[in-house]
Amino acid sequence: MDSIPFGVSRLDSIIGGGAPPGTVVLLVGEPGAGAREFVYTSAAMNALAHADDELFDLHYGSLHDDASVPPEIHYLSFIDDESAIRREMAYVLDEEFLDAAVDRIRFHDLSPEYFQLSPIPREWYMGETTTLRDLGESHNRESVMTALGGLLSENAPNNLVVIDSITDLVGSVSEEVEWEDIAMLMRGLGKVSHEWGGLVLALASRETLERTELGHLVDAADGTLQFEWETGGSKRARTLVVREFRGVLSRLEDENIVRFETEIHESGFDVTDVRKIR
Repeated sequence: MDSIPFGVSRLDSIIGGGAPPGTVVLLVGEPGAGAREFVYTSAAMNALAHADDELFDLHYGSLHDDASVPPEIHYLSFIDDESAIRREMAYVLDEEFLDAAVDRIRFHDLSPEYFQLSPIPREWYMGETTTLRDLGESHNRESVMTALGGLLSENAPNNLVVIDSITDLVGSVSEEVEWEDIAMLMRGLGKVSHEWGGLVLALASRETLERTELGHLVDAADGTLQFEWETGGSKRARTLVVREFRGVLSRLEDENIVRFETEIHESGFDVTDVRKIR
């Protein structure tokens, strides 16, 4: 069974091409440590494989023999529309790379469902003008959890899906969305993803999660990648720790690898060094 590449060349090569199909991976990051850059790179690099062979070879190289690029790439956001995400990706990725890749990414904006019961003015997330039709659609709009579930059911099978971010859902806990709903969503996603056969990347901020909340999310996911700042002397370095990863972690342990040094450059997120267990 082919692996689905993360889009980070050196990491994919170390773990045999990428993630096993049917996998949910939680990306937990400290601020600025690389988690968001990782998902931008993953979405764009997999899209680039469809868009431009030469640029893909330049920025990624050759796919592992056991890897296969997913047919579609979907990016789900609760607070940002397509233009905002493209703008953020442009801060990370080479312009030519991004221009070639981004049209092969399907963006899904869930901000109308996310903000509909909040005190936020409707024009902030519905545009400058709000028509009577908009008001009627807003009144009848489904909940953010229902909308998310529908998008995943429709688009996740066999594909790469980014959820940006679980932390935003945690921040929306209210009478409509409870923490138990979010934990149940992740557990259900972990179960059904094995049938779907794709790869789901769920982004989360470490700073805004309680310890027990993070534990529930980690338990529900097939793998957890933790992005941290490491300080040594006068220098700070971004690092990636593979905390849990069923079907992959055993390979890393066989090679005595537990931590990666990382950097961000025009090709996006990259692994620059591999730490061995001492």
